[in-house]
Amino acid sequence: MENSPIHSPSVRIFKHSAHPVLDVFGPTLQFLTTPEEADESLCVMKGIIPPGGIVPMHSHTGIECFLMMSWQQEVLIETDGNYNWTMCFSGDFVQVPSLAKHAFRNPSTEPAITLVTTTAKLGRFFEDVGRPVATQTKLLPPTPEELQHFAATAIRYGYWLATPEENAAVGLTLF
Repeated sequence: MENSPIHSPSVRIFKHSAHPVLDVFGPTLQFLTTPEEADESLCVMKGIIPPGGIVPMHSHTGIECFLMMSWQQEVLIETDGNYNWTMCFSGDFVQVPSLAKHAFRNPSTEPAITLVTTTAKLGRFFEDVGRPVATQTKLLPPTPEELQHFAATAIRYGYWLATPEENAAVGLTLF
């Protein structure tokens, strides 16, 4: 019998306060796990959409799952080329398949909080485009340079972003 070590995965605990909050032009994300190097690894984040906030229409490779943790938010769903907003409430679970066009908006007066599980690749995208947020800091609108960086980074990752006109057609107004 070979005398080799037994390899087993180790449990890792990620402390809530150990990870910075990133502003993604209104919505914020906080990594609960770190995006690993392998694109297929899972990345778990806490997402917050402020009252009246949106996540514009987009699509990307890789599945994305959302557990609605508090309040309510609307999810844009495309079916056979038609777009419809569906209200989701605390406890609802949303699974977005790879390459599905989707968007979010928070019509409530309270922040909408979700637990987001996706690929490490998408997590790295958010690391590349997000702005670190200090506690109790008022979030500022993105600069033209930040928007250009966001669009260029999305292209580099192979992600699709709706135009302002496409967003307006589904009821979303950008900055």
